[in-house]
Amino acid sequence: MKPVLSRREMIKLLGTTGAGLSLCTASMAKYLYETGVMMKRAIPSTGELLPVVGLGSWIQFDIAAGSPERNTLKEVLKTVNEKGGRLIDSSPMYGRSETTIGELTSEIQHAGKFFYATKVWTKGEQEGIAQMKASMRKMRRTKMDLMQVHNLVDWQTHIRTLKKWKEEGVVRYIGITHYTATAHRQLEQIIKTGAVDFVQFNYSIGIRNAENSLLKAAEDNGIAVIINEPFESGSLFNKVKGKALPPWAADYDIRSWAQFFLKYILSHDAVTCVIPGTSNPTHAADNMEAGYNKLPDEKGRIKMATYFDTLV
Repeated sequence: MKPVLSRREMIKLLGTTGAGLSLCTASMAKYLYETGVMMKRAIPSTGELLPVVGLGSWIQFDIAAGSPERNTLKEVLKTVNEKGGRLIDSSPMYGRSETTIGELTSEIQHAGKFFYATKVWTKGEQEGIAQMKASMRKMRRTKMDLMQVHNLVDWQTHIRTLKKWKEEGVVRYIGITHYTATAHRQLEQIIKTGAVDFVQFNYSIGIRNAENSLLKAAEDNGIAVIINEPFESGSLFNKVKGKALPPWAADYDIRSWAQFFLKYILSHDAVTCVIPGTSNPTHAADNMEAGYNKLPDEKGRIKMATYFDTLV
């Protein structure tokens, strides 16, 4: 893993080298962190810094209007916000998740700091436009930070629309997504065309297919990476149930299995942000803590993967 610099070290280096803003917004800014503050990495297409842990909303935020779960989910969002997370990811495929996010974030102080991301999940140009406009209304956004093509459904059609919307200022970034390793080859082919700013896909300590070439392709082509399914829909926790963390996990400020799994992902140079989903505020806080302090280096990554493989 490339070295991570604190803000103080970054400023000192810039001052002594005269490298200036161009250096800060390029490779070094990708690894900016402060003690007690969540790490941030740069979105390659702009240099904008994004906190490394966000929030997924599949299943958890699909609740009925007036559901008693509403207050708990509001606490999840408040926890993410207070702990420094920014990216909230949703989709029209996720039932009422977009509506829930729109309602709850409107009630949270400083909710404007969130980085709102959703997707288009339909076929046809006009159908896609109608769905994306509906998503923006549900999430109460006049401008969407990131609009992604969900599971590559009619992706060429929607990318054309999104390029126009980006020029018009309706969306800030364009992305493509999938959640299975079988789609990795196609994702890799698309990002090599330079058509998108973000790519979102599955990657975990248990399913490491993305390490074969997709992660490197994203880094080489200057594409921001969002990781979904970091816990494999929760199945990773079943594999370590009743097992203690190895003592050396403390070397990387790892205090839970969730942080073990998330820090493994975040220690890959190509990853911009990981989006674990949860409906539990305590779990949300634990997940956010993975974005603080130390990350394993390459030897540490190998050690973590090898150890995990002995448990399953």
